[in-house]
Amino acid sequence: MKNNIIIAGAPRTGKSSAAQMLSMLFRYKHVCMDSIIAGLERCFPELGINTAAADSSIEALSMLSAKIAPFVRAMLDSGEYDEFAPGMVLDVYQLLPEDYAKHLHGANCEIHYFITSDVTAEERFDILKAYDTPTHYTFFKPDDVLRQKCDNIVRISKFIREQCEKFSIPYYETARNRDQVLATFVQSL
Repeated sequence: MKNNIIIAGAPRTGKSSAAQMLSMLFRYKHVCMDSIIAGLERCFPELGINTAAADSSIEALSMLSAKIAPFVRAMLDSGEYDEFAPGMVLDVYQLLPEDYAKHLHGANCEIHYFITSDVTAEERFDILKAYDTPTHYTFFKPDDVLRQKCDNIVRISKFIREQCEKFSIPYYETARNRDQVLATFVQSL
């Protein structure tokens, strides 16, 4: 197993939960890219980072992923987490398998994707509601907005699954039996 682990995939698929589990059980340093990307977006508008567009458009997600992948590689190459054993577990939405293969393959990390591609948008909405708590950004959004978001999550999950299969990168379907899938994933490490 590599020193660093990247947990990537579609929104609300269990990435942060898996990363927190690895952090608690194996003492990985948990790094959430959402806050880093939000900081880059706000402080450096010249970078052209648009997380809102990436949530609804595969094209925008692809453009953002192409920017984030070299940034993550620079983080890994810094060696900051190499002095720790284990290193970091990084959870990130905006990193597609093709950009992992292009920029991060061979780095001191392994990657695992979490998706929900084997459900309809309405089934995905029911799953989202089942796991939604006041700490999630989706909790206070109206149902019509969430249904649209769920349609996008399923579409993006299918896109990620196709890329994972193309580049032989492991992925986990978390739409059904999510807790069991997460437990199996953690045990496999």
